[in-house]
Amino acid sequence: MSTGLIESAQNLLAGLVDLGRTRFELFGTELREELARLATTVLGGLAVLMLAGLGLAFGAMAFILNVSEDHRVLATLGVAALFLLVAVIVWAQVRRIIAYKTRAFDATISELSRDLDSIRP
Repeated sequence: MSTGLIESAQNLLAGLVDLGRTRFELFGTELREELARLATTVLGGLAVLMLAGLGLAFGAMAFILNVSEDHRVLATLGVAALFLLVAVIVWAQVRRIIAYKTRAFDATISELSRDLDSIRP
């Protein structure tokens, strides 16, 4: 075997190792970003739900107590129906947002696909 062939193989292997390292660093970065986004979304969502629930409960209670005694049952049913309607609207919006989200690690997968295409003869 010639020295040039061995050096060429070593250079190719070193290039592939460097390329793999770069791709794994990209994967690690995307993983950290995805986890940070997920944690922020969960904590923010829980805070919003808790505060909105408290506000709605106190507002509904004030409305029901402000209605005359003859119409309190009807007012309570109306408030409950309104809450159910809002819940259905929010559910539909959440489903739309989930369907729109791109898949996780899309950049890493596309880079690995390009690498695979460039390696194949």
